[in-house]
Amino acid sequence: MTNSTSPPEERPLFDPFAPGFTDDPYPQYAALREAAPVYQHPLGFWVVSRYEDVYALLRSDTSAELRNVAADSMDNLRQEDEKKKTLLIDGFSMIDRDPPDHTRLRRLVQQAFSPKSIRALAPRIGELTEELLDGIADAGEGDLVRDLASPLPFTVIAEMLGAPEAHHTRIRELSGTLVRSLEPINDPALMRDIEAADAELSEITAEMVEWKRRTPGDDLMTALIRANEDGETLSEDELTAQVLLLYIAGHETTVNLVSGGTLALLNHPEQLELLRRSPDELMPNAVEELLRYDSPLQSSRRIMLRSTPIGGVDLPAGAFVIAGLGSANRDERRWGPDADTVRLERADARSHVAFGAGPHHCLGASLARLEASVVFTRLLRRFPKLAPNGDVSWNGRINVRGLASLPISVR
Repeated sequence: MTNSTSPPEERPLFDPFAPGFTDDPYPQYAALREAAPVYQHPLGFWVVSRYEDVYALLRSDTSAELRNVAADSMDNLRQEDEKKKTLLIDGFSMIDRDPPDHTRLRRLVQQAFSPKSIRALAPRIGELTEELLDGIADAGEGDLVRDLASPLPFTVIAEMLGAPEAHHTRIRELSGTLVRSLEPINDPALMRDIEAADAELSEITAEMVEWKRRTPGDDLMTALIRANEDGETLSEDELTAQVLLLYIAGHETTVNLVSGGTLALLNHPEQLELLRRSPDELMPNAVEELLRYDSPLQSSRRIMLRSTPIGGVDLPAGAFVIAGLGSANRDERRWGPDADTVRLERADARSHVAFGAGPHHCLGASLARLEASVVFTRLLRRFPKLAPNGDVSWNGRINVRGLASLPISVR
């Protein structure tokens, strides 16, 4: 085994701060897969970019807790993550915990995400979608992100939680700031904004939890309050952190799936027409292919608990490793020579890793799939003349990468 496949170089082969990366990271991913599929960045962390290696990493015995990072693994990045330790969501949410805590938290939250519960949301998601499409239809145009992709999943998760509508606007604003904590590096000013958003959201959430204790309902927040397993319940900090996580995970990634999927269809008009002709038959696989083509979450972090061979490289104990979900989903070795194109009939599309894999596989995957299916079905049915109507813009994020604006016309 070797210690690295990184070629000697002055400029990092993986440079997410390079101009244009957040608009289109895929050329860099392709270069990584060819030159250094298991790459050690000069700052100390590692990047795994091929599908087979990413899948193996996600399913291996690794950690999600920063306390297990070796002293020399992240160098300059370590200072940034030390600043994030004050964030409640980083310390108590299930995605940042290892077993047995992760197992306990996931099982408690999972009780409120049964397949039956998710399927029961379909009529309400349809109603909300039609209301938002009415506004676009009346104007004859709109911004798909602002007018549909963003408000829909936020309203869905807020209603699932049973949050008072009076809090919706502020929570949406704050969650948009807090999601930046998932970026690898933030400047000091933004970090202060993130910490302030975390503090305010935590306070709002704690108030909602107390209100929900007094006025329980048939909703997710009440279920989380009541959830228990062998007498174990969520602590106050854990409960607040899971609610914050659900706001972010249940909203931001679905925004990217709906808007990015729509853009991908518009950029592949023959596939758009194919889906129009056979929506019932094609929609389930179409959603999987759109998830593969442009992953709503581009990467997932792992920390090695012991020296482990991945892709012919020994990743040492304590190494901070970035699993390149977006890169793996475009790996020609797995998907063939047309990996960079949308093919809605791709037989193995569901094998993507957009939702991760292993013990940290996304708990809300079925909800995201349902929302996307409902939106795409109704969007294409309502608007046979759907077309782009100006330049798109991206949100500038490295990890939770997606569109900030997608102008469309519908007549």
